[in-house]
Amino acid sequence: MIQPFTPEPIRFVAEDGMPVQPLPERYTPEVLRDLHRLMLQAREFDRKLITLLRQGRTTFYAQSSGMEATQVGLARSIRVGHDWVWPYYRDHTLGLAMGVPMSELISQCLGTNSDSCRGRQMPHHFAAQRQNFVSISSSIASQVPPAAGNAMAQKYLGVDEITVCTFGDGATSEGDWHAGMNMAGAAQAPALFICENNQWAISTSIREQTASETIHIKAKAYGMPGYYVDGNDIIAVMEVCGYAAEQVRSGQGPALVECLTYRVGSHSNADADAEKHYRTREEVDAWLARDPITRLENLLAHLGHPVTAEERAAMIAQTHREVDEQVLAAEATGQPDWRIMFEDVYADLPDHLRQQEAFLRAEQTGGRA
Repeated sequence: MIQPFTPEPIRFVAEDGMPVQPLPERYTPEVLRDLHRLMLQAREFDRKLITLLRQGRTTFYAQSSGMEATQVGLARSIRVGHDWVWPYYRDHTLGLAMGVPMSELISQCLGTNSDSCRGRQMPHHFAAQRQNFVSISSSIASQVPPAAGNAMAQKYLGVDEITVCTFGDGATSEGDWHAGMNMAGAAQAPALFICENNQWAISTSIREQTASETIHIKAKAYGMPGYYVDGNDIIAVMEVCGYAAEQVRSGQGPALVECLTYRVGSHSNADADAEKHYRTREEVDAWLARDPITRLENLLAHLGHPVTAEERAAMIAQTHREVDEQVLAAEATGQPDWRIMFEDVYADLPDHLRQQEAFLRAEQTGGRA
């Protein structure tokens, strides 16, 4: 039985791949291999996008390496395209696992004409309408109050949907987080809050930003259950998040799930070489020993269905080829024209924007009409 407020994170599989409790029958070797493929693809997508960043072909990127089990597991725990997701800025692996095409993410990171945002949004801040994946925002915890409002609307409308809101541990130190949690709890709204506790809020450790022993216990203050799960154990994530999602969907009010995981890379390209500035190599190595992809590979080997070195290399090569192809395809569409800055907002352009448009046109044409 999955219970709230456990003293230790709920887990199904140990780091060495040995089950610590019986695995549900639905986790067949085929299912586990598909989960492994998604996680490995996300890891390699990270590596390729960092290369694009270093080449100057994009200007911002935030890795999710080390957090794949949390995000892929969550994607497999909700009704994609039916439920609504209010994400935080490290959730591209969640988007990929929900079926957002890699081409859309790459186009958005590059800001080309194939970008559905038409280059207007900060790189790595995508949205996906078909998946009900709301636009990412950089402002910490700013997605939490509107997510609570979205869930309140779902309750009032009586629809069979839930709202899923994700955030890092740093967001729980923001006022917006507490306001949104309180709203959802008071309204008993169908909101599932997921804390991807990766231990670091940029350069501030979890130990320095809160006196709480854990994040999930904060749910008590808002009248909702708090679940504590090993975020590097994809089966545990799927079981706990799936259970919590159905509890929320059944009208029992909101819930909070804390997924204990780790951000292996830097916060973003803004703080490269994190080990030199705010954390130790020993800490990173200790978490690498708990790597979610390796853990799943160990489980598959234990079950008699190992991923061979050749299979792994082929999956990595395929992801690299796909990223390279999508990058070239996106860049071939060219850069958006400057005129789009004045489109899609006002039916009738205000005078001050007409003046700005005229000024820019003059700059572009050298004063010619």
